[in-house]
Amino acid sequence: MIRSMLYATDLGLYAPLVMQHALALARTFNADLYVVHAVEPMGLFAESVLQSYLDEQALNEFHSQGLKTVIANIEQRVLESFREELGDEGEQDLQRIRAVRVLQGDPSQVILDQVQKLPVDLPVVGLHSPGVVSEHALVAQTASVLHLAKVPVYLVPLVERRRRGDR
Repeated sequence: MIRSMLYATDLGLYAPLVMQHALALARTFNADLYVVHAVEPMGLFAESVLQSYLDEQALNEFHSQGLKTVIANIEQRVLESFREELGDEGEQDLQRIRAVRVLQGDPSQVILDQVQKLPVDLPVVGLHSPGVVSEHALVAQTASVLHLAKVPVYLVPLVERRRRGDR
């Protein structure tokens, strides 16, 4: 029985398509829905640029408070985008959402961690939107979630990738 689901989003071009699948399943099973988005840690280049312009105290403050502010803003924007996407008729769907979490880390590991921490019976993931990650990273992340998840995973293939001419 599916009582709770996790919708993992990359916030890319095809995120609304994956969200529609997640909401349709949530409606079908009368399930709660958790939403998660992973923010990759800053790379060495970004970190070195910040170190060039900020003293140690300001850098530490940015890492503790600035990142929290950025994450809170992303969470708020995710909820706002759901409201816009669903319109007035989507209020019941919005009530299914128990939490929106933006977490820093490798996307596949964030998804797997949240599946274990939350009472999730079915994670819903989509293939990344074009340009979000390289093709090899996409395959590795998707394979990692599919292989390591302790529960069934619902994978939404992207419409664009189904065409024979795309490779």
